Amino acid sequence: MNFAETITALGQALLGFTYYYPLALTHLWIMGALFFWFRWERKGRPLDDPPPLPSTPGVTLIVPCHDEEGLVEETVRNLARHKYPLFEIVAVDDGSRDSTGEILDRLAGEIPNLRVLHFEENQGKAMGLCRAALASRYEYLVCIDGDALLDPYAARWMVRHFLESPRVGAVTGNPRIRNRTSLLGKVQVGEYSAIVGLTKRAQRVYGRIFTVSGVVSAFRKSALQDVGLWSLDMVTEDIDISWKLQLENWEIRYEPNAVCWIRMPETLKGLWKQRLRWAQGGSEVLLRRFRRVLKWRSRRMWPILLESVFSILWSYSLAGTILLFLAGSVFPLPPHLQVQAFLPSWPGAMLGLTCMVQFGVSFTIESRYEHGIGKYFYWMIWYPLAFWLINLLTITVGFPKALFKKKGTRAIWTSPDRGWT
Repeated sequence: MNFAETITALGQALLGFTYYYPLALTHLWIMGALFFWFRWERKGRPLDDPPPLPSTPGVTLIVPCHDEEGLVEETVRNLARHKYPLFEIVAVDDGSRDSTGEILDRLAGEIPNLRVLHFEENQGKAMGLCRAALASRYEYLVCIDGDALLDPYAARWMVRHFLESPRVGAVTGNPRIRNRTSLLGKVQVGEYSAIVGLTKRAQRVYGRIFTVSGVVSAFRKSALQDVGLWSLDMVTEDIDISWKLQLENWEIRYEPNAVCWIRMPETLKGLWKQRLRWAQGGSEVLLRRFRRVLKWRSRRMWPILLESVFSILWSYSLAGTILLFLAGSVFPLPPHLQVQAFLPSWPGAMLGLTCMVQFGVSFTIESRYEHGIGKYFYWMIWYPLAFWLINLLTITVGFPKALFKKKGTRAIWTSPDRGWT
């Protein structure tokens, strides 16, 4: 085989991977999610009627905040009405430059079981979580963001997993989008159902979950202490703590009944910053934990490892395919570098059909938790065009940022775009 034939063969393999990897992965997600639904959700109870618990140990509800003056009062007052027998609220003001700290102190005077911790300077979300965990009175922690509204029965649904098995170290909940007036908001409603919810169900079935939801997760405090709590230098502390726990054989479960209403970016700038942070954070975790995951004792993490590596490779292969297609449209390329069509007829049609099936399955499952969600099916036609492109760009930019980031640099935060109010 000469050089041109070799390049042609590699190009065909690259195109095949670009088109068929998402196709195969989507089928795995659909099958896993359907098994999860059949096994645990098919005969589910209403959200406000969780199964009885053999006991009701105390729970600490943790809210780390930074510049959340417009939303934090609603969040804390909602937590104070939680339907659980014994709980406390620990709010962390992480060096806010606005009136977040004053609002929390005022609420502490009104809500007896609310305690407020203050940082003079921005220390990062991970530090806030660590300090709140160490200051908590109880073994079980439910952590939410400063803009979130937690369903009043969420703690009951999550605590039951800890009581069922001593090896459960964390439980991730079911975030739902609150702001949906813009096109980006509507598409993200579908994304959290068709992508986030579906993948978490499938990963739970296959053995390991890529990440808990940073906006709503519960933890066993002894499991956190076993792995050294949250890492202070990781951009996405939720992904990192998920890998740390599972590498020590702690189990993470997904609880779709633990609903939490959240706000998401509704501007392209805000969405770009959020997705770039996710991409960089996922790459940081992959790079730091890679050797540990390769060990035989960590073999149950291998599917997550492969999915992470292939997702990065797929982003770069898709970027290369797009560049070759655009270049070939402007000037002639050698035959072995030509991309005749960006979306070949048969693979493109199959990928589009599979996406629609995925969205349909997801909306059908999620309709139990949010009535009328099926109307957002229409808006999902924009997801492959807009969000795949954004994810492609953020991964191709985020991976080098993670690769060259200096280890030990504190990951501080700024309050993200919360959408239109």
